[in-house]
Amino acid sequence: MKTIKVVAAVIFRTHDSGRKEVLATQRGYGEFKDWWEFPGGKIEEGETPGEALAREIKEELDAEIRVGDLLGTIEYEYPSFHLSMDCFCCTLSPEGKESSLLEHENAAWLDSRTLETVQWLPADLGILDKIRVMLQSPV
Repeated sequence: MKTIKVVAAVIFRTHDSGRKEVLATQRGYGEFKDWWEFPGGKIEEGETPGEALAREIKEELDAEIRVGDLLGTIEYEYPSFHLSMDCFCCTLSPEGKESSLLEHENAAWLDSRTLETVQWLPADLGILDKIRVMLQSPV
C-alpha cells in the first residue's frame, strides 16, 4: 500500500483572558468534502517539514505561521493508502492577522469544549486528545 507523508499545522491562539483555541478547516473538495482537518499538505522534494508547512499555510490560508515543536505523528490506514502525518504546534505570524480561505469551505477556532463539535477526518481524530490537554493547560 502506498504511504503518503504529510505535515499538519495545529495552529493555536491564546486570548488575553487566557482562553486557548485551535484552528480547524473544512475541506471543500474530494471524498471527504465537508469534513474538518488541520491545514497542511505534502512535503515537496528538498523541503523540510517546517518549510512545507509554511508553504502550505500560505497557499491554503494566505497566512504566515511560526512552526514550533512536533506534537505527534499520526499513522492511519485509509482504504487506498497509508497516511503518515507529522503534526506541529504553530501560531499565526504576525499575531492577529486574519487569514483567508483559499482552499477550504470554512474555518473555526475551537476550544476544549467545542473541539469535537465538528466532523474530523479519521486521521485527525488521533491527535485530539493531546490538543485537548494543551487547550486546557494554563497559559
